[in-house]
Order: sequence, then structure tokens, then C-alpha cells
Amino acid sequence: MKTPSEETDDIIKNIPDWRGKKLAQLRFIITKADSELVEEVKWKKPSKPEGVPVWSHEGTLCIGEALKNAVRLTFPKGAKVKDPKKLFNTRLDSSSVRAIDFFEDGIIDEAALTKLIQEAVKVNMQKTKLT
Repeated sequence: MKTPSEETDDIIKNIPDWRGKKLAQLRFIITKADSELVEEVKWKKPSKPEGVPVWSHEGTLCIGEALKNAVRLTFPKGAKVKDPKKLFNTRLDSSSVRAIDFFEDGIIDEAALTKLIQEAVKVNMQKTKLT
């Protein structure tokens, strides 16, 4: 039985092109942004038996997926997350979800993504305080 971290390693290794490297970079930034963050693999199904990497802290922060032409980080509560650097570039019409598509030649703004992760933690923590 593999740990979620080992499962995520396998998911990344099985993406043979630039998207695997990009997902690995994003994972490094995400896990460094919050010391209490939990890495999981969810939503295993016949069409995607390996599942999807998910990072959480008091609830889901973001989900990582390799798409055909991008690597997407989806933030289920992204509409509530402050994004002063305008990293969110897709799912902008959703009332709750926001996402960032990262492309092959795109540069990752590590400082801005770190702040975004930390803001997502704050959103989740507010929910916890209310219940």
C-alpha cells in the first residue's frame, strides 16, 4: 500500500512530457507554502485509475491535473481567495471555483502562488472557525 505522497510521485512520473515536470514544480511550491498541508490522491475511477493529486488544510485547497495542453490547479473555493497578482486565468465565470492553467513555456510566479495557497488556507480556516 503506497502513501499518498508515493501515489503522487507515480502520477507525476507517468506524465512523460513537460506537464509532469510542471506538476512536480507546482507540487513543490504548494507543499512548501503551508507546513500543515496534507497531500492526498482522490477520485480514482476507471477512466483515471491513478486518481488526482489533492492538497488540503481544513478542506481542499487545490487539485492538480495534467490536461492536454496545460497543467491546471483548481481551487474549489477560489472565488473567495484574494488574488492580487491575477494568477487565476480560467473558470472565472464560476460562482465558487477558480483555476490556473500553466503552459509549457510559462513561468511560475513562486511568490504569488505561495501567497495564493496561504490565502486559500485562510479561507478554509474561516470556515472551520464558524462551525
